[in-house]
Amino acid sequence: MQRDVSANMEVAVHADAMLQFQIAVARQPGLDVVEAMTCSVDGEFLTPREVIGPHNSRIHVLDAPAGTLRLDYRASVSGTATPEPITDYDLALYRRPSRYAESDKLLGFAAAEFGYGIVDPDMPARVAAWVGRRISYVSGSSAPIDGAVETLLSGTGVCRDFSHLVVALLRAVGVPARMAAVYAPGCVPMDFHAVAEAFVDGVWRTFDPTCLAPRMSLVRIATGRDASDIAFLDNHGGDITLNSMVVNAFVAGPLPYDDFVQPIRIE
Repeated sequence: MQRDVSANMEVAVHADAMLQFQIAVARQPGLDVVEAMTCSVDGEFLTPREVIGPHNSRIHVLDAPAGTLRLDYRASVSGTATPEPITDYDLALYRRPSRYAESDKLLGFAAAEFGYGIVDPDMPARVAAWVGRRISYVSGSSAPIDGAVETLLSGTGVCRDFSHLVVALLRAVGVPARMAAVYAPGCVPMDFHAVAEAFVDGVWRTFDPTCLAPRMSLVRIATGRDASDIAFLDNHGGDITLNSMVVNAFVAGPLPYDDFVQPIRIE
């Protein structure tokens, strides 16, 4: 399946800043990625520095002077990603509570709702379906600093909030879980998308409680504990305003059908 993705941003940099973007497709064995990225401030082109993170996530670091920054990225992706080796460290890390997936605050609730220590490969699917029923998708309903607990209490959120709650509940019942930022052909509203991944039967499987886009067409950008690891833009030092952002993702041909029940992994 060929997928064509792009992201275009305009950022007002009010004071010199070090910006970190995570918008580039993760380079994974088995994928053929043809891409281009351009950055400019007030028409002067700058070259970002690339930092490779866990799971082949890529951070592009830019020392931006004050001015109007424009960033354009596009990629054509084909092939099937080869699963990376699973390490004991990953399984330990993704069992722990994190900034936005506060599983330690949900231990009692999760155990009462789903049980604990039960050898059940269907547990991640049950948790994802429960979150999909319990939480309403409402654009603008959450703040950037909200975590899984706020989402559970408010009953509303966007894709990152749904995934945070899935990840937190799974960790609370003893299942390693993590988050991925993706390009998502078919997603409405179109934007960077976030999904949950759970360790099931020896492999990482992808779950999307929002059911906004078929999982088979997703393109991985970044993988980590929660939104703090996979944010598309981080600002260190200066003052900025995101003026505009346009994200697009398409597949060649019709979108695949997804019942959102069967466990799959991001290809």
